Amino acid sequence: MLGAGGAGFARCLRARTQAWLWGSRGGALALARSAGAPGPGDQQPSGGRGPRGRQFSLSAAAVVELAPRPLQPYLRLMRLDKPIGTWLLYLPCTWSIGLASEPGCFPDWYMLSLFGAGAILMRGAGCTINDMWDRDYDKKVTRTASRPIAAGDISVFQSIVFLGVQLTLALSILLCLNYYSIALGAASLLLVITYPLMKRITYWPQLALGFTFNWGALLGWSAVKGSCDPSVCLPLYFSGIMWTLIYDTIYAYQDTRDDALIGLKSTALRFRENAKQWLSGFSAAMLGALSLVGVTAGQTMPYYVALAAVGAHLTHQIYTLDIHRPEDCWDKFTSNRTVGLILFLGIVLGNLWREKKTDETKKNIERVEN
Repeated sequence: MLGAGGAGFARCLRARTQAWLWGSRGGALALARSAGAPGPGDQQPSGGRGPRGRQFSLSAAAVVELAPRPLQPYLRLMRLDKPIGTWLLYLPCTWSIGLASEPGCFPDWYMLSLFGAGAILMRGAGCTINDMWDRDYDKKVTRTASRPIAAGDISVFQSIVFLGVQLTLALSILLCLNYYSIALGAASLLLVITYPLMKRITYWPQLALGFTFNWGALLGWSAVKGSCDPSVCLPLYFSGIMWTLIYDTIYAYQDTRDDALIGLKSTALRFRENAKQWLSGFSAAMLGALSLVGVTAGQTMPYYVALAAVGAHLTHQIYTLDIHRPEDCWDKFTSNRTVGLILFLGIVLGNLWREKKTDETKKNIERVEN
């Protein structure tokens, strides 16, 4: 009986102690939970943590997070944590390199590697220039207020020095190409510098971005062949511009409210509720130009199968788009990497198929002659 009474007293004392602790620490605990700290009943992440206690991940954002802290603002300035822009700059280069390959051959891996490194550097340089121009605007937009220059993590002088480093490295890559390509690549620098300003003066800054981001459709072919073939390169360049109008208009719908308040322009503000009609028109123009590319480049069935898949992807992307939901706009925007990869795969397979058809044709000719 004494034991039972002692146990009851212990339970009562423990309950009163917990009540006192919760009463005195409740405000602090609530504040900690609102800041993201786990409270009672919150599940703790388990395993897979790195040396700093963060969850292990192979994503680009995680790589930036694990970099030395002084480097992180520079890596975020060049958007290394958000590689979708690099993909969208790089993919037109791969299309052009693939189309320029000899029948039956894979694309030149050396060229693909050079252009991949160049895409990282030039996209980073473009973002640095953009953030220097837009630092005062970025502070007023929720989505961009944390960018390194706007947030004060990097000064304008430091940005200029970093820009110089990126452009120097990009130039060293450009100098690995033929003279025609060096001149053609250097000509794109004017576009890289001026396109961030277009949102101040026109509702079509996405068109300026298209001219800039798809320069690789010209440069990739010239790097392999020594010069551009207008019958292939120009419709390929045009199709890339139409593609940029699609994905960057979708991207711009994330910021329509903020852009309208601070006086910036975009195709999203120009099209308003008519986005799907405009995007459908751009898609039709893109697919038409790519069909012309296939004909002039002598492409085969796998290419046109890929083109049909691209058309289906764009159709789904546009007609399920909710322009009033920023998260949906972001998802649709990032899905365009898949569009570019499908087309690149179609080009590669179509090029390999060309050799197969050529061999069969030669055998038929030899049989007739014999």
